[in-house]
Amino acid sequence: MPQKKQLSEKETIEFLDILQQRFEKNKSRHENLNWSKIEAKLNSNPSKLWSLHQMEISGGEPDIVDYDEKTDEYIFFDCSAESPKGRRSFCYDREALDSRKEHKPQNDVMTAAKEMGVEILSEEQYRYLQSVGKFDLKTSSWIKTPKEIRELGGALFCDRRYNTVFVYHNGADSYYAARAFRGVLKV
Repeated sequence: MPQKKQLSEKETIEFLDILQQRFEKNKSRHENLNWSKIEAKLNSNPSKLWSLHQMEISGGEPDIVDYDEKTDEYIFFDCSAESPKGRRSFCYDREALDSRKEHKPQNDVMTAAKEMGVEILSEEQYRYLQSVGKFDLKTSSWIKTPKEIRELGGALFCDRRYNTVFVYHNGADSYYAARAFRGVLKV
């Protein structure tokens, strides 16, 4: 039976309170935005609120980092200081997971993101995130990998060291206890 992708009324109230507190605590990420408009949009999109909750319970601490006037969408990124704890030790995608003969991780990034109803950050989005704060100072995060690199067996990840954002590569089937992925959701 498919999982119901909607929070209960109690969960909705509690989670909206968490999001509002984070919104107010981190005004520099979203100057000139109005919480009441955001809350109304979240209340009218229960499946998106469910996806944000999935980001939250896996350690992502989602917060608004931008607003797209053209599409009237608020853009949420995982804003936890380090990569989300509940999404670490995943390889890049299902193909990489299936190719491992031994010591398989419990999941892969692309499947986990799809199950949560989010996408993983692109390099451009990751760099934008780093412009609103300092993230992944001790961990790293998988990012969307160009098809040409993935077809050759590789995948990309980023971190922030020495006050600089670095992009690296690894085999897509690799996984590490300090690497997860950061999600993006447009509401």
